Amino acid sequence: MRLESFPGAGRTEETMQPKVMITCALTGVTYPTPEHPNFTSSPEKIAEQGLAAAAAGACLLHIHTRYPDGRPSFEIAQYKEVVDRIRARNNDVILNVTTGPGCTWMPSEDDPAMPGPGTLMFTAERRVEHVLELKPEVCTLDICTMQLFGGVAINHISMMRKLAPMIRDAGVKPEIECFESGDFVFAEDLIKEGVLDGPGMYSFVLGTKYGLPATPEAMLYSKNQMPPGAVWTGFGISRHSFPMAAQSILLGGHVRTGFEDTVWLKRGRIAPDNAALVNQAAELIDRLGSEVATPGEARKILGLRQ
Repeated sequence: MRLESFPGAGRTEETMQPKVMITCALTGVTYPTPEHPNFTSSPEKIAEQGLAAAAAGACLLHIHTRYPDGRPSFEIAQYKEVVDRIRARNNDVILNVTTGPGCTWMPSEDDPAMPGPGTLMFTAERRVEHVLELKPEVCTLDICTMQLFGGVAINHISMMRKLAPMIRDAGVKPEIECFESGDFVFAEDLIKEGVLDGPGMYSFVLGTKYGLPATPEAMLYSKNQMPPGAVWTGFGISRHSFPMAAQSILLGGHVRTGFEDTVWLKRGRIAPDNAALVNQAAELIDRLGSEVATPGEARKILGLRQ
């Protein structure tokens, strides 16, 4: 293969962002949790890891919550505790709170029309209630309908027509999460319909089974689906985290890392905490010729209040 044919190899300095935002996804929602002595669980630990990640260079913190025993939590009180603890010590970092939980369907073995064990389906009001109360600057908006993490994620257009306007009315910016190629078409239709404001803020999740693969070709394809002016972050999960971070930077995107996506710095080397992952992302950005965006710079990139 000629070097010029490799995605990103023929880039100019104008291709890359001069300032690259780092999002740290602190804990995620998968259970059981990864075997890690310092995995984030209680609200106090999640907040402490978030503050350390911000000090290391993360300008956005992506927040899920858990009970101290590691089980995922969807209670407003848990979200509030994490947000309050972070805001008490850092009012600059941008908070990006999930609205993903509540779209998982597990069909019953006896009757596939009925929910089976593990089903977690919320109303739109339930999925977004913590966002309406806490009003973070950003919240994720999963739009995929696909087999995902052992279940079936269902995000029907009727749900989007309810969720997105409530998020907009709260003054919160949605980050459109895309897991597979059809999501880009869905997002385009939602913008055309006026359900979402364009050009939008996007993230591409690469490396989930049955979703977009964690390859340079898939990253380039995803980037090419973006409307002009869109802000996007491409990231891979597990061992694909930093290879895909490099691809995202080279193609003009931003970076996400954190324990939700990976606990590994590289093969055989586990990250002691979220801050270590952010430090490595910041070093990668520097080595590729860009600079890490501050929270203030990220607010300008995203069009958020200062």
